[in-house]
Amino acid sequence: MPIPKELSLTPEQLDELMLSTWNMRIATIGPGTRINLTPLWFGWAGGKIYTFCRGQKVENLRRNPTCTILVDRNERFPELQGAMFQGTARVLEDAAAEAADPHLEEVRWQMGRKYAGGHGEPAEPRRNESTARGRNWRWVVFTPDKLVTWDNFKLAALRRERQTGT
Repeated sequence: MPIPKELSLTPEQLDELMLSTWNMRIATIGPGTRINLTPLWFGWAGGKIYTFCRGQKVENLRRNPTCTILVDRNERFPELQGAMFQGTARVLEDAAAEAADPHLEEVRWQMGRKYAGGHGEPAEPRRNESTARGRNWRWVVFTPDKLVTWDNFKLAALRRERQTGT
């Protein structure tokens, strides 16, 4: 059953969710048909999701760029808010690809502010200096082609509207 439009996040609420939530989950297709689901830190710019990651996720995306990303918050059903993105990811294979991306510099600063102190270092915002290295440490840019959002805080109002017909 599709989510009623009345429960969707507004564009402003989606931006707030994406800019304030720390973790996303990315589902990639591993070897064979196995799904690899992993939490990651991320940035949001130009309608795209950016992450710096390594390992199996990068290998999976090189082989099959189709993936799903979930960003959500809260635990209790009446308070759940989230966004599920389906689309494709592109691995930025080298510094030239990183430099050519129109939003990566913005994301580097955004993530440097968002995650300052997240690894136990001083909580001073600074530019995320991560760059392609080794075989599998890479920036990944995800472009959604489908988006589903929900804001269960809106459930009570939707129920009242349906009961009263207004």
